[in-house]
Amino acid sequence: MKVVMSIKPKFANKIFDGTKKFEFRKAIFKNQNVTSVLVYASSPVQKVIGEFEIGEIFNFDLKTLWDKTKEHSGITEDYFYEYFADRKNGFAIQIKNKKKFKIPKSLKEDYNLTPPQSFAYFNSDE
Repeated sequence: MKVVMSIKPKFANKIFDGTKKFEFRKAIFKNQNVTSVLVYASSPVQKVIGEFEIGEIFNFDLKTLWDKTKEHSGITEDYFYEYFADRKNGFAIQIKNKKKFKIPKSLKEDYNLTPPQSFAYFNSDE
């Protein structure tokens, strides 16, 4: 099973250039069958630009989470703590086997979905 994740374009691009190997989330999907992520680059791009397989999922207090992921976070420490400002714990999804689409896809036309606030489940035969 796949999920669609809405990710800011500057971070989505870092996933596919290899400088961001973790996607950080305040909350995460509960379905254990999710194995991959469709990357929806949010405004102004508003397209599905690629996908990746999920490696490990970390759920730690913020200091531990940062210490384990900072080398390949693709973000600054200040941004990390700003993003998680109201939380004690956070999630980091390890990005594996990324694949950028040659032609970005439309959520509505190609998948019949609307943009998710954070993530949305997606069943696919791919």
